[in-house]
Amino acid sequence: MQKRKLGKTNLEVSALGLGCMGLSFGFGPPVDKTEGISLIRAAVERGVTFFDTAEVYGPYTNEETRRRRPRSFRNQVAIATKFGWKIDPSTGKQAGLDSRPAHIKDVADASLKRLKNQRHRFVLSHRVDPNVPIEDVAGAVKS
Repeated sequence: MQKRKLGKTNLEVSALGLGCMGLSFGFGPPVDKTEGISLIRAAVERGVTFFDTAEVYGPYTNEETRRRRPRSFRNQVAIATKFGWKIDPSTGKQAGLDSRPAHIKDVADASLKRLKNQRHRFVLSHRVDPNVPIEDVAGAVKS
């Protein structure tokens, strides 16, 4: 599997990644968790080290399934998670955009708990929020 270095960092990931949205959201009913874990294991065994998830997938359940990856994979893979959606807590549905710095921090903290990680390799903006200056978003993501 070819590798790529991301940006100006030393983080190297597989050139081919696995977008995990379809395991719990968007393309019919969620995949059985055991099947999802088997798929992730097979991807890692084939050299995939970049996985993409987001709180909005499920919502929340996609990140929870990613945390069930085998512990032996923990240092081999980079999991990207995304922010940008406001999720209505009573319905679990998307309720607009929210990229305010405080919300980004809340999303990142909650994601770490769901993934059972101590830090994120990287966090991405899922959608541009026209109500928040890009400088504010960039500052929040760097901290």
